[in-house]
Amino acid sequence: MGKVFIRVDDRLIHGQTIVAWCPSLGIKEIIAVDDESSKNPMLKSIMTMGVPKNYITNIVSLEEAKDILKTDRDENRLIIVKYPQALKALKEEVLTSEGIILGNLAKREDTPHKLGGATGIFYLSDEDVEVLDDIVSKGKEVLFKQLPSTQEVTWDAFKSSIK
Repeated sequence: MGKVFIRVDDRLIHGQTIVAWCPSLGIKEIIAVDDESSKNPMLKSIMTMGVPKNYITNIVSLEEAKDILKTDRDENRLIIVKYPQALKALKEEVLTSEGIILGNLAKREDTPHKLGGATGIFYLSDEDVEVLDDIVSKGKEVLFKQLPSTQEVTWDAFKSSIK
């Protein structure tokens, strides 16, 4: 059975996903999970435009993602969500995954927590922090990592920086 990796990246599918993350994790199927994007044919077309045909690519709603993930695959899968809150709806998938890799998270109105530097820039809301704390409390690893080749920051290191 293949492994499931989860990435939180508000850009969903983009060049770094295809050029860096998929090859380094041995990904064969990409599942971008976002209710809004799944309903927008133009966005779906833009996101899949640069994806090579050797990847199975899905841009789906949360409910569609759950249905897709009910089927076991022998190949590795990458689930990408825009924000940590989406992980609450994918509880089962999160707990059976290899862990959570946090990617780009742009500044939003409710995001007072920031991690910046060589690892990229990540903004989290209080709710994001609660969701990720809950995942860590259940034994899953959460890391900030822009690219496979860049320095990672552990969740504990980030939490110790919150005032």
